Amino acid sequence: MNNLILEVNDVAVAFGGVKAVNGATMSVEVGSVTSVIGPNGAGKTTLFNLISGATKPDSGTILFQGFEIQKLLPHKIAGRGIVRTFQGAKVIKRLSVIDNLMLGAQNNPGDNLINFFNPRARNAFEKQARERAMALLKQVGIERFANDYAGILSGGQRKLLDLARALMAEPVMLLLDEPFAGVNPTLVEKLLEVLHDLRTEHHLTFLLVEHDLETVMNISDRVVVMAEGRVIADGLPNSIYENQAVVDAYLGTRKLKS
Repeated sequence: MNNLILEVNDVAVAFGGVKAVNGATMSVEVGSVTSVIGPNGAGKTTLFNLISGATKPDSGTILFQGFEIQKLLPHKIAGRGIVRTFQGAKVIKRLSVIDNLMLGAQNNPGDNLINFFNPRARNAFEKQARERAMALLKQVGIERFANDYAGILSGGQRKLLDLARALMAEPVMLLLDEPFAGVNPTLVEKLLEVLHDLRTEHHLTFLLVEHDLETVMNISDRVVVMAEGRVIADGLPNSIYENQAVVDAYLGTRKLKS
């Protein structure tokens, strides 16, 4: 039985003659945490852009739950259940924290011309969305800022808001681009706790790009290593210690904590 939720097959894309992703092949199992690591310029974020639809591949296929998605627009891919965050948490500073979160709510009846003139439907949706938003703010631990401007949040708190907003879209799979970068250790622990709860309670699947190798080793079921647009290693976290190609391309003489 195929337990794969995502399959990237020989995907490539070039910008101005430079191949940012060059025949990358990888897969992600349902309910797993898979991390993508590699040196700067390895193609990790471009791979995320390809999976989420922000960039279209020149060749190759991307299958999500068995269906090809590489030609779909980003909102169509998100509608199928792939939702992503970005390296720098994108918040609207002059909106309240809870209003930022409610932007991620799906199936707003106000988007439909008929229901736009149905205030009862719109009010019911807003009430339900606000209740869900507050529950998610409590889950990530920033509910006390619900009515404050998002601009007052620290970098780490913005990452928590970004994660909560992604969850408002009711994803099946979350793509997290450097979720721990620039976050203080206390908030890293909170993020790890939230990710663990989401995985165990809601059976979400995670694909991460991350530079904090110690964290990667601790939370990942599998690690994919990229260099120069290619996947050069793919396996259990501890296996990267024994892979000379990874050492040469990424780790060099640096020692990881085992």
